[in-house]
Amino acid sequence: MKLIVMGQQAFGKAALERLLELGRDEVVAVYCAPDKEGRPVDPLKEAALAAGLPVIQPSNFSDYETLELLGSHNADLMIMAYVTLFVPEAARNSPLMGSICFHPSLLPLHRGPSSINWPIIGGSTKSGFSWFYPTDGLDEGDLLLQKECDIGPDDTLGDVYFKKIFPSAIASVDEVCDLFRSGKPPRTEQDDSKATYESWCRKKDAWIDWSNPVADVYNLIRGTNPQPGAWTTSGGDELKIYDSRKIDGQGKPGEIISVSDDGVEIQAGGGRILVKRVRPSGSGKIPAAEWATAKRISAGSVLGD
Repeated sequence: MKLIVMGQQAFGKAALERLLELGRDEVVAVYCAPDKEGRPVDPLKEAALAAGLPVIQPSNFSDYETLELLGSHNADLMIMAYVTLFVPEAARNSPLMGSICFHPSLLPLHRGPSSINWPIIGGSTKSGFSWFYPTDGLDEGDLLLQKECDIGPDDTLGDVYFKKIFPSAIASVDEVCDLFRSGKPPRTEQDDSKATYESWCRKKDAWIDWSNPVADVYNLIRGTNPQPGAWTTSGGDELKIYDSRKIDGQGKPGEIISVSDDGVEIQAGGGRILVKRVRPSGSGKIPAAEWATAKRISAGSVLGD
């Protein structure tokens, strides 16, 4: 088949490299987001140029010239591997067999941009990814393929994406192409009655209320590690919290129970969080014990003041 790869960042790059490694199909063009001044070149663009492939970076996919160029590739399929720009129907249907899009959740659950954060924050024990036929609705198209993964009780956002979803999804690119190559790729309608949607998980969503149940606090920390980073305050200064674990204990929410080489023990509702790594305002990530020593934080101090 003749393929167009559209995407960006590490996932787009890895998908392209997988297709080139397999060598079963011809990548005729690569589309990625426009360059941003002062920002590094997108990894997908770098990989495509290194492979001698044409790279196109339109600011939108609705103008005549962009659609004309898309059609000129005479592609069989467009693989959308992490796409943030809106791609209208005329562009999606330009290839002979249309387009297929990746989404890191088990659709119709968790439609939207932060679809890995929210299942962890909500305490889910399962996630996964979907390849679906994109429509003008957000993540609403028929399903081609889905694969599940477990969310362990201590898994962070980084664990679920980089160790589970990412490698499995890149490996599935083979299966996606085989399904289209067969001439009879499956289409399963999404059950809209089960659909959920969440917007971006932003800083305001990552604030820690230490009076909440310890399980909820721990899930919030896990689900925002590494981005956007759960946060609290100490002496009026912002403090982001990363690597942690949940432990037993009672006390006043937000109170620091102990400081040791192992970390800083903080009371939440019905249990405690042992914080191992933090990021103070204006600093990089450091061991929590190092932060406590530098700020002369000791047992009895209260966070979230």
